[in-house]
Amino acid sequence: MLVDFTWVVPSNGIFRCRYSLQTLTVTLLVVLLSQVVCNNAIGQTLAERIQPLVDSHRGQVSVAIQHLKSDESYWHEADRVMPTASLIKFPIMVDAYGRIANGKLSLDQRIVLKDSDKVPGSGILTEHFSDGADLSLHDVIHLMIVYSDNTATNLVVEQVGLDHLNAEMKKISLNETRMNSLVYRRDLSIDPQRSEQYGLGSTTAGEMVRLLKLLENGELHDRDSCEAMKKHLMACEDKTKIKRYLPASVQVAHKSGEISAARCEAGLIYGESGPIAICVLTAENENLEFVDDNPAHVLIGRIAEQAWRHFNPDSPTNKNERTLQTGSTGELVATLQRTLNSQLDPVPGLATDGEFGPATEDAVKNFQSAHNLEPNGVVNETVWLELGPLVEAEEVPDPVVVNATPITRLKEEPDDGAPFVTALSWVVLDGETGKRLGGLNEDARREIASTIKIMTARVVLQLVENNPEVLEERVSFSQRAAETEGSSADLRTGESVTVDELMYGLLLPSGNDAAVALAEHFGERAAAGIDAAEKLNDPFDKFILAMNEEAKKLNLKHSNFTNPNGLPDAENVSSAIDLAQLVHAMWPNKHFRRYVGTPIFGCVAQGASGHTRNVAWRNTNRLLGIESYDGVKTGTTDAAGACLVAHATRDGHQRIVVVLGCPANDTRYTDARNLFRWSWVK
Repeated sequence: MLVDFTWVVPSNGIFRCRYSLQTLTVTLLVVLLSQVVCNNAIGQTLAERIQPLVDSHRGQVSVAIQHLKSDESYWHEADRVMPTASLIKFPIMVDAYGRIANGKLSLDQRIVLKDSDKVPGSGILTEHFSDGADLSLHDVIHLMIVYSDNTATNLVVEQVGLDHLNAEMKKISLNETRMNSLVYRRDLSIDPQRSEQYGLGSTTAGEMVRLLKLLENGELHDRDSCEAMKKHLMACEDKTKIKRYLPASVQVAHKSGEISAARCEAGLIYGESGPIAICVLTAENENLEFVDDNPAHVLIGRIAEQAWRHFNPDSPTNKNERTLQTGSTGELVATLQRTLNSQLDPVPGLATDGEFGPATEDAVKNFQSAHNLEPNGVVNETVWLELGPLVEAEEVPDPVVVNATPITRLKEEPDDGAPFVTALSWVVLDGETGKRLGGLNEDARREIASTIKIMTARVVLQLVENNPEVLEERVSFSQRAAETEGSSADLRTGESVTVDELMYGLLLPSGNDAAVALAEHFGERAAAGIDAAEKLNDPFDKFILAMNEEAKKLNLKHSNFTNPNGLPDAENVSSAIDLAQLVHAMWPNKHFRRYVGTPIFGCVAQGASGHTRNVAWRNTNRLLGIESYDGVKTGTTDAAGACLVAHATRDGHQRIVVVLGCPANDTRYTDARNLFRWSWVK
């Protein structure tokens, strides 16, 4: 015989458990109730797991969690109206699929992107798609959800209409789920008062969970529409909140949002016990940093983790997070791959990319077979024990060791012959007088790749000249900086180093991300006094303006800069003669000479959460390994070709050589050395 127990927890819901009557002695009942509270009961245990997290957060928090199979739930301020930020894109998708279901729209209909449609912020359309790009409505919705694309969002809203969206939400009793304006178009708000209060949109945690429940039950439009929408949500790229602490194998259909003071996410977490609908909204947060480990992101992750553990206490994944299988990702997978490469014979040659795919599964099966284990491709505790000590990634040594490493230089070859040059443009200057000694197409305007960072350094060092303490300021990496493509200083969102240290990160590994971080940090100061700066809001844009003003001051006639790192842009150009003259102007600066002449530099990066990490940067300029050569900068893109700006000193005499548009990395060094030899005897 079984006995039901029911707890009614104010504001949290009704929770039930069932036990055998044979266990109901007074002593055993106490023990069982203790277990309920601490480990296994769905009611109070869920509340006790989560409430301390909510109470400790510095900011407003609203939470709604519902286990859809049992209807057991946890609510905290779940009816409080809160800002949505990009979470409103979930209801937008719901309305779009509603109009598709009733024949008003089609997933295949074409949407033509215009430059006037583009808005700043998250996404990829604005930066990577050209005017006139043709996309299907399906793809635009996908970009809106997966990358939280702001431009895509406005394109979808223009199809459904703001008023229609809000009316449809009201029809399903989501009265507080409203969108007030297009993204970055508050000037066109349909409800200015609500825009002022909530920004882009508003909702409640309770309403989001109800919407998720309708989605999971196939009650939004039709079952096919719901399945299609869940596919979009499952592809959402954000792993900093709900997915943060969940096992890699757990599927989540989710959408997040973040603006300075509000961070939120809602989603369906799929487990063996059934789906969990969850929404966590935060506002008025004390910490406004846009970093992965922002306390609000961590809070959302911890709440999702506790909900998962509570409703799936017997899940093997829950019991042992070190279990890896196909689909797992992360550093532990990379460690597994390195270990398998070191132990298996023949060596499987696994890429240590942290992605558990078919090749890794095959290697695991081979290892299991060799050790008389079931060859199922799943790495559990038994497999970990057989693997023994793991092969970790090479650790970056202490900066003191890195910076004390002696540098051995080769002897330069004797001077001989006239130069043979493959570069499309080149020039040689006398480094002392600035006199031109020779050149070819040196006035031609060309993309110059990362050699542009010489001007980036110039703008920063001009500020240092006026205030040397600038070098000790700390530069914190924004998400935009950390996600910059191409060559990298490899600093993460929220990590910081001093300006002096970051200049090495700019000029040694040619950090595109370092250039963005410096531009964001110094834009306001660099553009101070420039009239045109008043029309610009982004410090990054102001820094570009300062770069162009500096080019004018130095009479660099062929230069026009649109970014600080040399990423491809047909309008981001200079010439061989301009770069040579820029280096001639820069060379007296002791800091610049120190940076560009250093083969390797190490420092300690500090994370926003307090962690530290050793970082080592190696100079991409291979000439530094040879006598006489003492700087400056490499650059390579498909558009620019292989480029090199180099400085050398021999017998007290200086030369500056610039080669642009070389066909390969190696040839730029050959070209430069030939030109240097020729110039010494000229």
